Amino acid sequence: MMKFFATVWLLCAALNVHAGPGAHGPNGEHLDAPAGNAVTATARPVIEANTENFELVGTLHDDELSVLVDRYDTNAPVTTGTLEVELSAIKAQSRLHHNMGDFSFTDPKLLAALRQPGDHALVFTLITGNDTDLIEGKLSVSTGADGHGGWRPTRAAWIAVGIILVAALLFAFVWRARTRRSIP
Repeated sequence: MMKFFATVWLLCAALNVHAGPGAHGPNGEHLDAPAGNAVTATARPVIEANTENFELVGTLHDDELSVLVDRYDTNAPVTTGTLEVELSAIKAQSRLHHNMGDFSFTDPKLLAALRQPGDHALVFTLITGNDTDLIEGKLSVSTGADGHGGWRPTRAAWIAVGIILVAALLFAFVWRARTRRSIP
């Protein structure tokens, strides 16, 4: 019975898994890139882009576009400087979260435009120390059941998981009570 509950707990925990940027192999390839038709660990729209000097990974959340930047050759995180993004006529400046190491874009016009289904061509301007770079990439947003792109657990999904857990507990108690009566 404990195996059952451990399996259900792991299933529930898997609903909240998020992927992050990973290391590079000897030829510069991403070691954490999805293989073939594998399902990615995140349901949120993600942008990955790089130049010879820098790479970035951005994730579109409900309240921000969060972008992690690192040096391409060493994977050392970039935690100083400024990052700006352009989407058509919209320009937005990020705020650096020193404790998280990410650049956060919260401009309402930018977020509203990025939530629209389709491919969004973004141009990031990074200025850090003596280095300046333009990093271009594409954020693809598809329309999901909730209108935000990708699948995310809804309240109904969590209620269904709760009902399954309660039913499993009731079954376990009834089964145990019946087996105790049948033993002399």
